[in-house]
Amino acid sequence: MLVKVAPWYAHIANYLVTGEVPSEWKTQDKKYFFAKIHAYYWEEPFLFKYCADPIIRKCVLEEEQQGILTHYHENACGGHFTSQKTTMRVLQSGFYWPSLFKDAHTMCKSCDRCQRVGKLTRRNMMPLNPILIVDLFYVWAIDFMGPFPMSFSYSYILVGVDYVSKWVEAVPWKHNDHRVVLKFLKENIFSRFEHLFKI
Repeated sequence: MLVKVAPWYAHIANYLVTGEVPSEWKTQDKKYFFAKIHAYYWEEPFLFKYCADPIIRKCVLEEEQQGILTHYHENACGGHFTSQKTTMRVLQSGFYWPSLFKDAHTMCKSCDRCQRVGKLTRRNMMPLNPILIVDLFYVWAIDFMGPFPMSFSYSYILVGVDYVSKWVEAVPWKHNDHRVVLKFLKENIFSRFEHLFKI
């Protein structure tokens, strides 16, 4: 005969629906229960929890917990990460149960593939280099192309490329000197984007 076990949140759901707590509870049990009950709300047939980061997560039944952990640890979206990372992925997906951190740790400890690989050492890690943060049209690469066979008395092409957006400006010129570059900047770059440069 199959016996159905009540979920871990049965008392919380019963209280939210009926407003009653089990009569056999001691004062200390009731005090602990009422301290945490404000974070839960019942939306038939699911129980949700307002977590510390202001995200509402669905409370998961015991029989679903292992499947969720397996999915976020081993399947295509997993990657056999540590217990902390697996737990974060479960939480980011909107699931919650009280023993989540402990269950993820137990699962990662019992995962055969994770135990064979081991941890990353300092020798395996990539060096961390700072990333230069630039906005649109702040950093340009400007260069001459040519000389080409003369066409309409032009033999050079001045090319300007924005590093961020990869926007390209190409203009034909007769000469390749600093005056051409200044004129190019004035006419093609600053005039078109003066609202960005506040000129």
